[in-house]
Amino acid sequence: MNKSLPETGTVALDRRLCLAPMMEWTDRHFRYLLRLGAPRMLLYTEMVTAAALVHGDAERLLAFDSREHPVALQLGGSDPAALAQAARLGEAAGYDEINLNVGCPSDRVQSGRFGACLMAEPALVADCVAAMRETVRVPVTVKCRIGIDDQDSEQDLRRFVETVATEGGCRVFVVHARKAWLQGLSPKENREIPPLDYDRVYRLKQDFPELTIVINGGIRSLPEVCTHLARVDGTMIGREAYGNPYAVMQWDAALYGAEPPPSRHELVRAYLPYVERQLAAGVRLSAITRHLLNLFQGVPGARAWRRHLSENAHRPGLGVELIEEALARVPEPAGLAAAR
Repeated sequence: MNKSLPETGTVALDRRLCLAPMMEWTDRHFRYLLRLGAPRMLLYTEMVTAAALVHGDAERLLAFDSREHPVALQLGGSDPAALAQAARLGEAAGYDEINLNVGCPSDRVQSGRFGACLMAEPALVADCVAAMRETVRVPVTVKCRIGIDDQDSEQDLRRFVETVATEGGCRVFVVHARKAWLQGLSPKENREIPPLDYDRVYRLKQDFPELTIVINGGIRSLPEVCTHLARVDGTMIGREAYGNPYAVMQWDAALYGAEPPPSRHELVRAYLPYVERQLAAGVRLSAITRHLLNLFQGVPGARAWRRHLSENAHRPGLGVELIEEALARVPEPAGLAAAR
C-alpha cells in the first residue's frame, strides 16, 4: 500500500458535517435556506453530468449564490476528458470542491456508465480523478458505496480506494455505508434495503489513516454524528437534512460550539429577500416553497404551514406574501413576537 499520496487541491474544508447530494432536493434554493441556519456545514449540489455542462447551458446549471460557500459540485460521468472540462467549468464558477459520483445506482445513471457501476472499474475512476486534478486546484473527491452486487467484500472496497488514491491522487472519500444492487432494486430501495455497515467504513479509515474518510447513510441525530466522528473524519447527512432541516441547523451550532440558529420564523423572514430575487429572475414560486415545507417539522402549526404552501404555490401571480400568510398560521414564540 502506497503511503506517499499526492496532495489534492489547496483548500482545507471542514467535513465534520456535510449535506449529501440529493437529486431534486439539494438545489440552490434548498442550499441557500439551509445555509441561513447552518453557516459551517459543507453543502453539496445535486449531481450534474459532465456532458450536460460541456454541451449544455453550463451557466444556468452551475449558478449559485455566493452565500452558499463552502459548496461542492458533484459531477457524474466516466470520460476523463469530459470530466476535466466540467471540473474546470465548476472551478471557474466558484465551487470549493469537485466530487465524482460513484454511488448512484439508478438505471439511467448506469446506462451512461457512471454512478455506482464505476466501483467495478477502479482504474477508470482513478483516470477520471487524475484528469480533473490536473485541471483544477480545488479538491477532487469521490463519493462511493461499500460495494455493488456480488462485488462487496472488504478486499474489493480496499482495492477500489487504494487504486483511486494511489493512481488518481484522491485523498477524500465519502462512503455510503450500504452496498448498491444495480439490478433488482430501485434507487429508493437502495437507500433503505441493503443493511448499513458502519464498521466497514471505520475499518477503511484504519486501513488508510492518511486519507480523509467521510461516512454517509442513515444518520439521524447529533449523538450519532459524534459517535461517527470518533472513528472517521466527517459525516454526511441526507434525508434527515431535508426532512427536518431545522434540527440539522441545531446540530451545526452544537457541533461547532456556536450560538443556536435563528428561530424558524426569523429564518423564513431572512429567506424572503432571496425569494424575491429569484422570482424577479423568473423562478417559479413553487420551485422554492417546496423546500420550505419541512422547516416547521414537529412544531404546532406545521400542518397548516405545509397545507397553505402546497395548495397555493402554483397559483399565478403570487409572491412572498404567500409565505408570509403561511407563516402567520404558525404560532410564534411569545418572546420573539414581542421583540418584533
